[in-house]
Amino acid sequence: MAKVKIRISRNVQEVIEQAQLLINKHNTDAQASVLNALQDTNWTDVNTKVGDCLAHHLRAEELKRQMELAYRERDLLLLPITETVKASRDLLLGVFRANPKKLGDWGYKVSDKPSKPAPKEPLAQSA
Repeated sequence: MAKVKIRISRNVQEVIEQAQLLINKHNTDAQASVLNALQDTNWTDVNTKVGDCLAHHLRAEELKRQMELAYRERDLLLLPITETVKASRDLLLGVFRANPKKLGDWGYKVSDKPSKPAPKEPLAQSA
């Protein structure tokens, strides 16, 4: 006999659907259900948990959709704000060219540390 593999999905929706199919078949078979052999399983409890899990999953998916929409709307509003912050920085750097630390008065974080040098490229080896 060939070895058979039956994989359990990692997708939450698919696991919930599989559980619902199990419960439906178990309930249809009633006393003749092979799953009655699972002594530590309370199928009424499992059925309740599957319903609750599905409700939470659907709520989470809706909140995820709303979150993605909120991020898109935020990003549309953020673009002109970012441009204004950059333009203000550039103007202030021109005005306070001799003392750029004055930009700290406007809330900019001013660092006088030298920026990190670009990483050196490895030497090409001759053939």
